[in-house]
Amino acid sequence: MKKTFIFLLLIILLISCEKDCYNAPQPIVFEFVNSNHENLITNGTLTSYSVQDENNANIQLTKTSDNKVILENVGAYNGTKKYKFYSNIKNLDFSIQSSEFKGGCDGFQINKLTFTGIGIDVTDEKGYYQIVLQ
Repeated sequence: MKKTFIFLLLIILLISCEKDCYNAPQPIVFEFVNSNHENLITNGTLTSYSVQDENNANIQLTKTSDNKVILENVGAYNGTKKYKFYSNIKNLDFSIQSSEFKGGCDGFQINKLTFTGIGIDVTDEKGYYQIVLQ
């Protein structure tokens, strides 16, 4: 009986010591360039920009040290959400499709990013999207 009690106690301790884990979606990073691949933030052409979701809520943007833009806290949902990018050069519509993360932890993953409405040149670079604005 004592061995059974100790065994059950160890099982309970192991289960309760398991940490909660959460996988946040990978960040979405944009680099805005002209047709010569010059960064538009660096050269001062792109001076104002913002992103709103389909409910007109502003999305937090972070400018990196190499003048790329990170969209903060997007993709943490099941399904597709529409967004609008506003700037002093051009406005863009895009959508993000994401789903629950299938792994040992809870979380979400971004499955697809789609630009719609206008013909723009978007290149999926390693770790970021390069967007030609003209």
